[in-house]
Amino acid sequence: MPEVTRQRINLWSSPRNISTALLYAFAQRPDTAAVDEPLYAHYLLHQPTQAAHPGREEVLASQEHDGRRIIDRMLEHDYGRPVVVFKQMTHHLVELPLDFLDRMQHVLLIRHPEEILASFSKVVTRVTALDVGLPQQEQLFGHLQQSGSLTAVVDSRRLLQDPPGVLRRLCERLDLPYTDAMLQWPAGPKAFDGSWAPYWYGGVHRSTGFRPYEERHVSLSPSLARIAAESLPIYRRLLEHAL
Repeated sequence: MPEVTRQRINLWSSPRNISTALLYAFAQRPDTAAVDEPLYAHYLLHQPTQAAHPGREEVLASQEHDGRRIIDRMLEHDYGRPVVVFKQMTHHLVELPLDFLDRMQHVLLIRHPEEILASFSKVVTRVTALDVGLPQQEQLFGHLQQSGSLTAVVDSRRLLQDPPGVLRRLCERLDLPYTDAMLQWPAGPKAFDGSWAPYWYGGVHRSTGFRPYEERHVSLSPSLARIAAESLPIYRRLLEHAL
């Protein structure tokens, strides 16, 4: 049977809940298959930091560990739909060759580092900048820009302020027809959720669409505030390229 899939898109993110919502949005398209963080188990076996991830053993038991095999599957597997979207965490891209990136489309999802750290530290302790992928995101941006495979940068604040407008522009960049179906999804877990969903997806499971952006006061510990301050220039540089 000939392969159906012809367009493969990576959503590279540091903020997990916003990227999950964006994956849910793409999953509402009749032409798109959704895949949740295929490199997570690989990352846990090569994690360069000491952060303890909840459900670690469940993730390792549920996924292929070999990053190269995962990449081969991402590139060659027939997902049954013309388009497949992979939600990826930027920091999961460890100890892997980067040449496969040139064969795919890529969207970088960015968020203010204070908001990322406030959210991530609720679930994971002993957090460093590497744990949330902020330095890696800048490196990935440079690689994708140089190779010409960066499709778009999406700022989570702008997305929440104007979901149809940002999604429409994103679809144009991806050469996909926009549909209002991307604005809503059923509440609750999804069949393609990873095994880590109970630890991370509570908020997005209660949602049925993109929640309006709310300005919130973020209170960080001194160590996290220092990471946020050091990472802010990265966010600002990437924001210059956002839709």
